[in-house]
Amino acid sequence: MSIFPVSSDVPFKPRFLWRNGHLVPWNEATVHVSSIGHASISSVFEGIKAYWNADDEQLYVFRLEEHIDRLMESIRLVRLTTRYTRDEILQGVLDLLSANETRADVYIRPWIYATAHVREMMVPAGTDCDVVIDTWWFQSRMLEERGVRTIVSSWSRIDESSMPPRIKAFSNYHNSRLGVLEARSRGSEWPIFLDRRGKVTEGPASCIAMIRRGMLITPPLSSGILDSITRRTVLTLAPEILGIPVVEREIDRTELYLADELFYMGTGWEILPIIEVDDLQIAGGAMGPMTRRLDRAYHDIVRGLTHAHDEWRSITPRLRVSA
Repeated sequence: MSIFPVSSDVPFKPRFLWRNGHLVPWNEATVHVSSIGHASISSVFEGIKAYWNADDEQLYVFRLEEHIDRLMESIRLVRLTTRYTRDEILQGVLDLLSANETRADVYIRPWIYATAHVREMMVPAGTDCDVVIDTWWFQSRMLEERGVRTIVSSWSRIDESSMPPRIKAFSNYHNSRLGVLEARSRGSEWPIFLDRRGKVTEGPASCIAMIRRGMLITPPLSSGILDSITRRTVLTLAPEILGIPVVEREIDRTELYLADELFYMGTGWEILPIIEVDDLQIAGGAMGPMTRRLDRAYHDIVRGLTHAHDEWRSITPRLRVSA
């Protein structure tokens, strides 16, 4: 199962990507093969989604400002620099979507990496960097009945004593990759990571939450998780939609087995129900009712089917509907 389900019926192929302040034809946006490798050690990125609303003929970019703010925080924490401001990168996203005449759901990835031929794996602080924004189509599974089987990984989640887990650095995701490989080798789909004290942290490229005893419970940011935009969204929606309190606290491994409902949450994953952990069924092995309601609310908000949280949606300029 892919995080970004893709069909052969691709509704568009990007004509451009954004690179260092310019729209560049897709096939011309190249770097020399010797430029990769060490340059990727410190590289950081963002994962953003935009959703097409066919009735409005508008493309809604979900929580764009928050994503770009987090990108700037990531750049700071890995001690890189960029010639481009937060607002220039934000506008670059909107300009790119307009230039590509995007009329489908699309994943957007702004990323920054050390320029030219980096021979030193340390990538010194202040190294000149390129900024690239690229896009690709994805197929959302929102509103579908779905669920995944998981294991608790033997790999511990990276923590603040090793490298900053709250940011989106490419190097952080090797931890997730090892967990996914282990899960697949053990006949499951995805892993759940614990910290070095045996407390629940998150999944691969996703945060985690459970419904238990009338509460939505999720590990705190201090547990070594990504500062997830989707997590912030769900923590806002749960009291509004479900009428239940949100509790941020440590979660023991065995609590996962006793959860009424359990799900991953992230830009790529959206809201993905977990129906099994270590061969133990959750919610009877099906998508739970609370998760289903959150999924519906999230769907309606990102697609602009409701005026709730209008402030979370940006509209691509050239696709605006005339008043």
